[in-house]
Amino acid sequence: MTPLDTLADIVGPKNLLRDPGDIAPYAVDWRGTWRGEPEAVLRPGSTAEVAEAVRRCAALGLAIVPAGGRTGLSGAAVPAANGPPSVVLSLERLNRIRDLDARDFSLVAEAGCVVQAVQQAAAEAGRLFPIQWGAQGTAQIGGMLSTNAGGIRTLRWGNARELVLGLEVVLPDGRVLDDLRRVRKDNSGYALRHLFIGGEGTLGIITAAALRLVPALRRIESAFVAVPSPDAALSLYGRIMECGAEVVGFELCARFCLQMAERHGVGLRMPLPLDSPWYVMVEIAAAHPSVPLREMLEETLAAALEGGEALDAVIAESEAQRAMIWKIREDYPDCARREGPAVGTDTAVPVSAVPAFVNTAERELKARWPEGRMAAIGHAGDGNIHLSLLAPAGWTDRAAWAERAGAMEALVNGIAVSLGGSFSAEHGIGQSKRHAMATHKNPVALDVMRSIKDALDPEGRMNPGKVLP
Repeated sequence: MTPLDTLADIVGPKNLLRDPGDIAPYAVDWRGTWRGEPEAVLRPGSTAEVAEAVRRCAALGLAIVPAGGRTGLSGAAVPAANGPPSVVLSLERLNRIRDLDARDFSLVAEAGCVVQAVQQAAAEAGRLFPIQWGAQGTAQIGGMLSTNAGGIRTLRWGNARELVLGLEVVLPDGRVLDDLRRVRKDNSGYALRHLFIGGEGTLGIITAAALRLVPALRRIESAFVAVPSPDAALSLYGRIMECGAEVVGFELCARFCLQMAERHGVGLRMPLPLDSPWYVMVEIAAAHPSVPLREMLEETLAAALEGGEALDAVIAESEAQRAMIWKIREDYPDCARREGPAVGTDTAVPVSAVPAFVNTAERELKARWPEGRMAAIGHAGDGNIHLSLLAPAGWTDRAAWAERAGAMEALVNGIAVSLGGSFSAEHGIGQSKRHAMATHKNPVALDVMRSIKDALDPEGRMNPGKVLP
């Protein structure tokens, strides 16, 4: 028996994975970009097992890489290829919903709960867990919180951070920080939960979370709108925000993105002919069924059409049509991946700066890489636009395109930061954006972050090679 085999005493032999075939899915990220081989994969089934595993790994000199649904896009849940010996600690077996209090509009879920399962549990109680994005059927609560994930409803309910009331966290020394209280007002010192939300497992391992729920949406209306430009889309956004309803989605999509979805999507149907250079997906909602959402949306779109901010529009006439609009958006990332090699970004700017950001980036990218194809899609309602530069049609060598157009990310990040924005909006830092942290993050902020890291994880065992440059 090797020292590593003693970890089976904690999680059980079947939950200590050492066979290369069993480990392989945990050694590569969703995009296939980041790879790192762990010594083993641990799958604890309780917070106590997580805590004991952390203590035992410390005694063995092993680093720990926490993993959830492994749908992240920045390489945070994969061991660094040149990092110290490590184990992946998968939270997938911590998948219980411990408590749901509909009167309190709250729910306590373990870190391995799939996001969609939490949404369904809330719906069965007549409530809504409002975060939404394409990976919700696979992503887990712990990963969602450790990356502070966003999605298409951020403009109304914020990123994951805004939906957390309390956390349970295993610290690097194996102690358990039990801060699962669901109180809305608590000024009793530092809000410690915010250290771990967005921390990507570098400060501790989230094992459970008390989450905020909201009233269920009883009426929903969605529209698919053709617009002439990002500037027109911003004007339409202003009208929609003032229409009197809850605005829960406002997505900007370049025609090229929708063409890719049309080409590679399974069962996708475009609500309008793709004759316009830009399109917007809009969703408004209400918690009471008597709110006249349809009339609000029709009046707003009619005014936008008359003012030239919209060129054409269709309002979903059924739940199936509404679902199709959002399926196009949610399936887009996979469709883009099928199109060919690309260099991507995850930027955010103030909402009013979205047109300037898109226009400047398009001009600069065309001048530098005229053969590339720019794709722009994202959450215009919160300023988070995902720009990517795809290789010419027929180009299949991903490594060659990454070398040819790799500087695109730095260029786009610089444009976003110059407009008062961020180089990382909702995907986290992981391994992929550490260089951007060194370039764009305020030096004082970095010093504070390093001080926190040194205080909580002085041995640097928690997810090494991530977040901090």
